[in-house]
Amino acid sequence: MRRIDEIQCIGMRHRIAVIGSGPAGLVFARVLHRHGHPVAVFERDPTPDARPPGGTLDLQEGLGQLALDKAGLLAEFETLSRPEGQAMRILDTDGTVLRDWQPRPDDRANPEIDRRQLRDLLLGPLDVQWGRGVTQVVPGTRDGVLVHFEDGRQETFDLVVGADGAWSRVRPAVSEVTPHYTGVTFVETSLDDVDTRHPDLARLIGDGSVAVYGVNRGLVAQRNSGGHVKVYAQFRAPLDRHTNLDATDVEAVRSSLLALFDGWAAPVLDLLRRGTAFAHRPLYVLPTPHTWNHVRGVTLLGDAAHLMPPLGAGANLAMLEGAELAESIANGPGDLDDAVRAFEERMWARAGRWAKITAAGLERLVSPDPAEALALFDEVQPA
Repeated sequence: MRRIDEIQCIGMRHRIAVIGSGPAGLVFARVLHRHGHPVAVFERDPTPDARPPGGTLDLQEGLGQLALDKAGLLAEFETLSRPEGQAMRILDTDGTVLRDWQPRPDDRANPEIDRRQLRDLLLGPLDVQWGRGVTQVVPGTRDGVLVHFEDGRQETFDLVVGADGAWSRVRPAVSEVTPHYTGVTFVETSLDDVDTRHPDLARLIGDGSVAVYGVNRGLVAQRNSGGHVKVYAQFRAPLDRHTNLDATDVEAVRSSLLALFDGWAAPVLDLLRRGTAFAHRPLYVLPTPHTWNHVRGVTLLGDAAHLMPPLGAGANLAMLEGAELAESIANGPGDLDDAVRAFEERMWARAGRWAKITAAGLERLVSPDPAEALALFDEVQPA
């Protein structure tokens, strides 16, 4: 095994930056940090808590959990995660329970963890430069890859890794492709202190998630830690059908959603009636597959590379990619660019397969035939 001081010397020759402090970028930085490589992490948000962190994530054994293992964080994850969150209940629109999957006591295939908990775990000793939004990345300059920041500063690096999400500012350096709307929109709301304030809904949701599917629409509630529940109304519609509503007009959005789900069981509709605020989340994706002609000194991870429907694969893939790219850089004796090029080939092949799977899954979950959603869950849930 190579000595840490030797690795550090090599790392000093490579000026590496990762743009974005989501799961992909932080795993990449943590694995490099574990191997003694310096890496600069830039994030446009001014603080870690500047935006709501989003819902819970299920981290799969061969993907997200493997990435955490490579970062030396698996044991800490197991302490924080919620195996009981793997529970899944499917209801008919009249409230009839169609399926009720409960995890075994020792089942750790896909335990849940809140995004904020995962972020804090990954941050650890990393020194993230908050409030450093990127406007442009220019490869091929005399001194390396030039990064322009919103504050007017510029810095150069040997490698810039774009882990900055769906609307990546790094992506234009390697690809002209932009995300396109899937035809499906999520509207998100939430319930707080559900076990105390809404015990009837707590029982309906159980320890994990509850989902109801109708014609071209669905309603999903997902338990997070601390009694917090995320609720997602899902439907097929033109992009402007609901985004033209003022999201701050809570009652107008609520009324619109209740009309959309009119006739569904009252306990199900209570998930919307008791929501405290609403946010529109139109689903965008990148083409399948999304590849590019390799550009020296620039690459992409996660949603920046292969934005796909949020069906459990995206964050897992992003984390494993971050870990694998970092290991390729830290352990590879050859040229930095060769390591990045080889990584991209592996990433494209795997992400292309998952993009097809998730696109097909979205078609079945938000479908003219609700039986398709139930059949999909029967295929992926343990017998």
